[in-house]
Amino acid sequence: MQIISSTIPAQNLSQFQVRRSSFKYQMSPLNPSAAQISSFKPATSTVDGARRHLANLDKLLKKTDPPVKVDPEPVHKDPNKGSVMPIKGKGLLEGLNLARIWPEVKAVEEMSPRNLNRLQRLLSKTMEYSPRNALGQRWREYHGCNDWSGLLDPLDENLRREVVRYGEFVQAAYHAFHSNPATSPNEAPLPRHVALPDRSYKVTKSLYATSSVGLPGWVDEVAPDLGWMTQRSSWVGYVAVCDDRREIARMGRRDIVIALRGTATCLEWAENVRAQLINIPADADAAAEDGGDPKVECGFLSLYKTAGAHVKSLSESVVEEIRRLTEMYKGERLSITVTGHSLGAALAVLVADEISVCSPEVPPVAVFSFGGPRVGNKIFANRIKSRNVKVLRIVNSQDVITQVPPVTYSHVGTELRVETKMSPFLKPNADVACCHDLEAYLHLVDGFLSSKCPFRPNAKRSLVRLVQDQRGNVKKLYMRKVKDLGFNPELQTAGCLPSPS
Repeated sequence: MQIISSTIPAQNLSQFQVRRSSFKYQMSPLNPSAAQISSFKPATSTVDGARRHLANLDKLLKKTDPPVKVDPEPVHKDPNKGSVMPIKGKGLLEGLNLARIWPEVKAVEEMSPRNLNRLQRLLSKTMEYSPRNALGQRWREYHGCNDWSGLLDPLDENLRREVVRYGEFVQAAYHAFHSNPATSPNEAPLPRHVALPDRSYKVTKSLYATSSVGLPGWVDEVAPDLGWMTQRSSWVGYVAVCDDRREIARMGRRDIVIALRGTATCLEWAENVRAQLINIPADADAAAEDGGDPKVECGFLSLYKTAGAHVKSLSESVVEEIRRLTEMYKGERLSITVTGHSLGAALAVLVADEISVCSPEVPPVAVFSFGGPRVGNKIFANRIKSRNVKVLRIVNSQDVITQVPPVTYSHVGTELRVETKMSPFLKPNADVACCHDLEAYLHLVDGFLSSKCPFRPNAKRSLVRLVQDQRGNVKKLYMRKVKDLGFNPELQTAGCLPSPS
């Protein structure tokens, strides 16, 4: 086992010197705005540290966007004095289409009775499940056989719903982990319950990631009760298979889903910063043809290939389960969909790369990744393509995680680009944590129409979780109206989550 001090500068080790009395449960640092499902409370200092980490990445990438003024008070000019005056008495103005007369009062028009009714409807809606539109013979298109050509701009309605649906599988992985994050170092873990967003699927396998680095001995002396934050092996996701005949008929095949969460523990963070490229096993002929060896980030490969004391490596577990399921459903039309957010998006690419050649007859493999970093070099990206693995990367232009590691790495697959600025609800200068948040990603995908009309007026996704998780990044005008409508942002998120299947 490698010691963390050998890979991280000494000045960065201070983040692990946490006093026992000050340690509290926190959510995933790469999804710091995710809401709590259990009775745990986040440690403000640790969450702030994660936000500072993301902010430092933002500065490192030298963003040059000009400052944006947010939520100006609606104004109009006095024709006699030429001065700017605040608009008062919104009651009458809200009922008029004043945007045609004074462009400055567009914000007031957005809060017309019609839009207030829509806001109230979005706040009262529960999470939507998978679409009912039959995919039929086109399911291979939606699974990426043509690299989603012709489906992204404008965004096909069925594809939009499929992307959001797979994102909710990742949310279920986050919720299941944070409901019980601890893994016993002395015995094999018990099967874990996952509240799937789609009741047509059933979980068949729990997956674990193990770090190959370890904390220095003095950490246990300073804070012996850090618990799950310092454990080497952690529950990272699951394998699920569609088990409902009507849903199988609607999708055109039986779908196998592998869902992976993002960074949550100290040692996973330690692996994230091990950014050196290392060789990944490759066919000799393929390496010679490409003129070099496929390489991937050291930390990602470590989490993927390392076995724990009582759990198999993520690599071994996934390959074993995919072989079992493909043999069980031999003769049926199958697909394999790997989905993940942040660190989970990087691991999803490694999973897809390996399972695509794990047996002679592997079903079509596709990856739906959200906010994923670069994983490997150009030769590795070419190998993914040559193995016919289809990757759809959902990228927020303002998400700094999608811009790291540096340019010696290469992205893979096809890109669906969204922007925080396109949402009518979020501040255009939302912080880096919001721009990386999974719920914000799903909100943007659900609203995306096309590059020429980036947010559709009939977006369907509920705003409940977005307001709860990101209320500091929601425009003040909307937050005032949310409160006027009687919605309590402090409402427990568990009350609006899908019920267990």
